[in-house]
Amino acid sequence: MNNLKLGVEVVSAHDLVSKDGQGSSTTYVELHFDDQRFRTTTKDKDLSPVWNESFYFNITDPTKLSSLTLEAYIYHYNKTNGSKVLLGKVRLTGASFVPYSDAALLHYPLEKKNVFSRSKGEIDAKPGVTFGMFEMKSSQAPPKVVQAFGGAQEFVVKEISPTLGGGKVVGGRVIRGNKAAPSSSYDLVEPMKYLFVRVVKARDLPSMDVTGSLDPYVEVKVGNFKGTTNHFEKNQNPEWNKVFAFAKENEQSFTLEVVVKDKDTILDDFVGTVVFDLHEVPERIPPDSPLAPQWYRIVNKNGEKKGELMLAVWYGTQADEAFQDAWHSDAVLSPDGSTISNYSQIRSKVYMSPRLWYVRVKVIEAQDLVSSDKSKVPDAYVKVQIGNQIMKTKPLRVAQPRWDQELLFVAAEPFEEPLVLTVEERVGGNKDETIGNVVIPISTIGRRVEDRPIRGRWYPLEKSMSSAMEDQGKKKEKDKDKFFSRIHVTLILDGGYHVLDESTYYSSDLRPTAKQLWKKPIGVLELGILNADLLPTKSRDGRGTADAYCVAKYGLKWVRTRTIVGNLNPKFHEQYTWEVYDTATVLTLGVFDNAQIHNSSNGTKDSKIGKVRIRISTLETGRVYTHSYPLLSLQNSGLKKSGEVHLAVRFSCTSMANMMAMYFKPHLPKMHYTKPLSIIDQERLRVQAVIIVASRLGRTEPPLRKEVVEYMSDTDSHLWSMRRSKANFNRLKEVFSFLACFGSWFGEIAKWKNSFVTVLVHIVYLMFVCFPELILPTMFLYMFVIGMWKWRFRPRNPPHMDAKLSCADITNPEEFDEEMDSFPTTKSSDIVRWRYDRLRSLAGKVQSVVGQIATQGERVHALLNWRDPRATSIFMVFCLVSAIMLYVTPPQMLFILGGFYLMRHPKLRGKTPGAPINFFRRLPALTDNML
Repeated sequence: MNNLKLGVEVVSAHDLVSKDGQGSSTTYVELHFDDQRFRTTTKDKDLSPVWNESFYFNITDPTKLSSLTLEAYIYHYNKTNGSKVLLGKVRLTGASFVPYSDAALLHYPLEKKNVFSRSKGEIDAKPGVTFGMFEMKSSQAPPKVVQAFGGAQEFVVKEISPTLGGGKVVGGRVIRGNKAAPSSSYDLVEPMKYLFVRVVKARDLPSMDVTGSLDPYVEVKVGNFKGTTNHFEKNQNPEWNKVFAFAKENEQSFTLEVVVKDKDTILDDFVGTVVFDLHEVPERIPPDSPLAPQWYRIVNKNGEKKGELMLAVWYGTQADEAFQDAWHSDAVLSPDGSTISNYSQIRSKVYMSPRLWYVRVKVIEAQDLVSSDKSKVPDAYVKVQIGNQIMKTKPLRVAQPRWDQELLFVAAEPFEEPLVLTVEERVGGNKDETIGNVVIPISTIGRRVEDRPIRGRWYPLEKSMSSAMEDQGKKKEKDKDKFFSRIHVTLILDGGYHVLDESTYYSSDLRPTAKQLWKKPIGVLELGILNADLLPTKSRDGRGTADAYCVAKYGLKWVRTRTIVGNLNPKFHEQYTWEVYDTATVLTLGVFDNAQIHNSSNGTKDSKIGKVRIRISTLETGRVYTHSYPLLSLQNSGLKKSGEVHLAVRFSCTSMANMMAMYFKPHLPKMHYTKPLSIIDQERLRVQAVIIVASRLGRTEPPLRKEVVEYMSDTDSHLWSMRRSKANFNRLKEVFSFLACFGSWFGEIAKWKNSFVTVLVHIVYLMFVCFPELILPTMFLYMFVIGMWKWRFRPRNPPHMDAKLSCADITNPEEFDEEMDSFPTTKSSDIVRWRYDRLRSLAGKVQSVVGQIATQGERVHALLNWRDPRATSIFMVFCLVSAIMLYVTPPQMLFILGGFYLMRHPKLRGKTPGAPINFFRRLPALTDNML
């Protein structure tokens, strides 16, 4: 085995050509040697980047080393569309390779891309990249392992070209041979062949003991893969109706054995078998009707045929109707070949979120309240409860309290929890006593879809909860002459709202609750979950492994793939479809590790591997997007890439006119504008909605666990995070960066840095002032031209989570630990005190900035409020003179003089601030009145 390696140290580059249009470049180096290649990290906006990174190439044949070449390409990376631009290259022959002891740093000039490239002499110094090269024997210290194409490139979306639906994806279309493949209902995944065996029932099975009893079950076996049905006690004519699916790529035999056995406490008895030659098994292609099962005689050990077994055996794909509920050989076998007992935990399923309603409760007043102390008026308030949602009105100490207070709750169909109204009084010492209760089934509450008036109703208050839960009709008849305290409330189920059960930024559905308000869908979204490449999430039998499954959510529909057990490269190839009602929505897909079938490092909770979001409005209609998405997760130690998931996505539009018209319609249902909810109420109700959805989906089989629903719904997006605060501040700076760019450009114009450009700006400015009707047409034409220019560089990949935008690359572990902390905190008092002091320091800086902004605004107010009588007098005289001058002077002349004054030559400028600025800074603010 060869013991030589070629080591290359990429040190730095300098004076590179700018390619981003802003005077800089985002650069990285790509090394090629003997069909091997490596890539450095990417340096943002740096024309003289420094890497200091080492790479090691295998030398397969030392005798050919002198004939090999090492090529280093330096590229500019365009983050907008994922493209790269070659800045130059260096080519080194084998004669340049020296032993490690003779290695030295050398400077190499970059070669031009082609004849028409910019000359190197146009920059101050020759562009070059520095390398040190050496051979290294394996007996020396082992080289540092450098992952190829590492750094920031690990976190980007990459386009892939899988074979889907019998064809290869080229240019966003599925191609079969030289002809476009026709669209089918299952063309976004790779067809996976399965051997399906349906065990229906048996009859006339022979008994295996003297008692004449039989506890039969069936074992289906292909090579080392086997699956079993449940057993029946003392039944010679059992019925199972169970389907087994064996992956054809894992077939280890040419025969299929279906064995009937008798369950025994010590050793199961052999009853008989049916053997199939797999070459003779028919193939079924949907939409063909299911293959009809037929009776087969079973053969015992003596070759006798006793009893019959009804079976159906065929080859099919995952598009087969039997696939979803079948037992899967590639999903349920442990590494040791044993079958997993709780198979229900790994099946693929489709779930539907419950329909959510806002319950509006207005507590108006109460009458005839009786206090426990007859001598005083009760200090009463009303507690309203639906399930675990509790809200209270303000307390009032009056004889006939009137609150007129509205409270909002979330309820899900079918309505299981009643609405409970409890009137309580405060008796002191943090002690409350109940005056009366009302229990109202939510199903009896009226519904509305618009903001119409609601009629109130009086309800009698029962002292005990059991009496309050009696049927209202029977109670009214029984207690018609009895004295009651009573309460006046209005109740309604608001169906005109969309009940938010996920983060408002990543909503997958914006329809109102009431179905009569739903519009027709504008398109169809299809998702093909292909496969994944994962890092180990747990250890089993001394090796790293994962039990991965995917969950996707869009609208009310959740889908879950089957769990692939013990595989770091799971192949799912499952396809799902959703109707699209609004393009301003987001499809969310999460990858999880199943902790319900084996012990997990996360206890009984399914571990989060990563998440992908795809906004529908960023997808072109009809195009098939096949990409590899990095699975990123934030942990206490920092940002971690846990693997990649490969997806195929297609958005098809049913009506282009309806889709384009939708862009001019309200984003939310009408009720959100006619009777808007406060931000605080929206967030509180969203959290409650997620709790309800998680509770309902957790009662399905297999359950969609609480931690999965919360992760998919971003329940913790409202919590404090230093990282998010930095990211949002940087986003805000980026939004207004054009103002800084314009200010910098105008500063250069005003300083006459380039006389020709400044004179040209004077001419254009003079033309716009003289012909103002050209301003708006020129502005819109300019934006049109810019849009058409940027169309060439439009993103070709769906946007994905950006580590730099999220500030995940600059956040320290302590801030990550704070972000991962639970609420309320579980940290020690010292850590909490330190974080509180840090937050106080940050808040102090924000406080100072807010104070400065307020000061400038107060100075504007001081111009006319006579706090400084001399300043106000000067300003009033200025206003009077300006009014007279503006009355007699053409406005065009004023604009010309004002513009030319701002762009005057530096020789006509003073070195101190101008008179208007000095005057403004002397105006008083209210800081003198602050304590």
